[in-house]
Amino acid sequence: MSAWLRLIRPGDWTKNVFVLVPIAFWMAGDDRPDDGTGLWTLAAGVLWMFAAFCLAASGFYAINDSIDAGSDRAHPVKRTRPVASGAIGQVQALVVGLALVAGSLACAAAVSKAAVAVLAAYAALQVAYNLGLKRIAFVDVTCLAVGFCLRAAGGAIAINVAISVWLLLCVFFLTLYLGFMKRQCDMVSAGREGAAWSTSAPYRGTAELDWLMGVSATMTTLMYLMYSLSGHARGIFGVRALGLALLTPLVLLVVYRFWRRAAEGRSDSPLAALIEDPLVRLGIAGFVAGAGAVLYVPGVKAVLERVLLV
Repeated sequence: MSAWLRLIRPGDWTKNVFVLVPIAFWMAGDDRPDDGTGLWTLAAGVLWMFAAFCLAASGFYAINDSIDAGSDRAHPVKRTRPVASGAIGQVQALVVGLALVAGSLACAAAVSKAAVAVLAAYAALQVAYNLGLKRIAFVDVTCLAVGFCLRAAGGAIAINVAISVWLLLCVFFLTLYLGFMKRQCDMVSAGREGAAWSTSAPYRGTAELDWLMGVSATMTTLMYLMYSLSGHARGIFGVRALGLALLTPLVLLVVYRFWRRAAEGRSDSPLAALIEDPLVRLGIAGFVAGAGAVLYVPGVKAVLERVLLV
């Protein structure tokens, strides 16, 4: 793969799927207009926001790699990154990163001023992260999780609806878990190779990260289950919300498999997990298919009403 492609990591654009979540749930709501008025306009706005976050994320990947090139050279996996390996110069990576961030703001401007404000907040968060927040344990991963919440908020702004606090909580705890998983992957792989490398934030070994992953995994599952059983979800989806609750075991399966990957020091990339782990593929495919059927297949509602005590 080209060094420039590895610098901007298009495989990690899958993380921006959170931008698409609000419109997916909004379209399935019982109160959505059936005539499709303005649907394509809204979808275009969401795609602009998705592109904006892809460019912004790639831009900050390049900027981070430029800043962290020295420490990355001491890590057995990160030393192969384009800047750390010398394939791309630090100044070149920094310039490309800044250009991509500027492009992301231009994409957001095609949606609305509020969308630009969300992108600007995301950019400010990334700057604060690089200036020092990434060196504070727990705060570093919290910054990453807030960045994903801003993605979800951007998706809601693109379709001009209020953001659900339940959605924000689900996204926050899920991405908090994935952030701690990334730290665990880095620490385990470095320890296995005997590399003289440590995380930017002073975590006290894998036991501490195991605890943090356990708590955030529990909160992720709990928030999802509470949301699907909440009056809020029932008001939007009716009895179909209970169908979402029945998908909780698949959430647990994927959470567990990601924990196992972290314990083995394997790649933290969601795309790598999809490619390498058949149970991750099964869990995610089952959840997507199940949620799609529950939310969009008309006959499923009648089945749920007949089978479940509501």
